[in-house]
Amino acid sequence: MSQTYDDNNVFAKILRGEIPSHKLYEDADTYAFMDVMPQGNGHCLVIPKVPSRNILDVAPASLAAVIATTQKLARAVKSAFNADGVTVIQFNEPASGQTVFHLHFHVIPRFEGVALKPHTGQMEDQGVLAANAEKIRQALAKV
Repeated sequence: MSQTYDDNNVFAKILRGEIPSHKLYEDADTYAFMDVMPQGNGHCLVIPKVPSRNILDVAPASLAAVIATTQKLARAVKSAFNADGVTVIQFNEPASGQTVFHLHFHVIPRFEGVALKPHTGQMEDQGVLAANAEKIRQALAKV
């Protein structure tokens, strides 16, 4: 990998507690939280705790942990929002649309006939994020 990991990226700061987040789930290897600029209700993110820019440089064991947590969150958001499906998205390098260079998976509940909102950079109301986070945490307790 020619690029180096920047430990000042926003997700590294979230992991260090320098930036607040609406935590959904945490284990020894992964952390899941609400996306503050969601493309749909319940849009959340799953990241590894170890530094990695993206899928191209992550250690296989860390990737396996992130995938397991992503599956857990996908089941929870589908249940929490009574969704018809779940979109899981992961970008690698700028040409693919990656803007935060810490490996992350987007998990978004989906509904028939409802398009994703565009990524406008507009932050969601914190109360909405908190309410959605609570719904997901409750669903996680059941999956």
